[in-house]
Amino acid sequence: MPKRPEVSAPRKAPGLSPLYRQVRTLLIQRIAEGHWRPGVLIPSEMQIAAELGVSQGTVRKALDEMTVENLLVRQQGRGTFVAQHDEARILFQFFKIAPDTGEPVFPESILRACVEAAADAGEAAALNLRAGAPVIRIARLRSLAGQAVISEYITVSAQLFPELGHDGALPNNLYAHYANRFGVTVAGGRERVKALPATAEDAPLLGLEAGAPVLLIDRVATALDGAPVEWRRSYCVTESCSYVSLLR
Repeated sequence: MPKRPEVSAPRKAPGLSPLYRQVRTLLIQRIAEGHWRPGVLIPSEMQIAAELGVSQGTVRKALDEMTVENLLVRQQGRGTFVAQHDEARILFQFFKIAPDTGEPVFPESILRACVEAAADAGEAAALNLRAGAPVIRIARLRSLAGQAVISEYITVSAQLFPELGHDGALPNNLYAHYANRFGVTVAGGRERVKALPATAEDAPLLGLEAGAPVLLIDRVATALDGAPVEWRRSYCVTESCSYVSLLR
């Protein structure tokens, strides 16, 4: 088990962020550094407060914010756990394509390619890498209810995810794999959405004619510290699916 990191107690002082935000930063650091793994029961509010020399109310406010951010999960009568990238969480937080009829479901995936290459200019800019840095490129076809609806292209740093996919197989749930295998938790990101014509490569994979409209979801996923860790381009059929976003 990793040794718990040495942390400085949060301090009240002019110009510093609120005390609960300092506590939140310290607790996120424990997750980011792998001291609290996905699915682990974290110490009680009282234990954390005693360790950091703050009130339970301050700790509770920090944990509340981390729960809203989907970093923690509270279970009645059991305690607070580090969130895992299970299918339910990904459907809620990250997977926005849903069938026009029926409930949202987690898509199935077919791996088309997984190769190591030198980062081109777009990949380097998206992932904050130097041009030519080693990256891993993944191409997948994703389906809902047996119908191919997404042609997906993913780029990650080969240094951050060494030997990813080298055995010729990748799990369907990549975000869980990133966290469990490499200790990299995807906490958020930035998405851009636009309509484009399907390319000659993607159209037959999706059962479309070249030039038919598809929806591009361009996402840069970020880790707990805000660093970019994955660039994903998803070309989506929208004849029977929609992009669904919950506004709160």
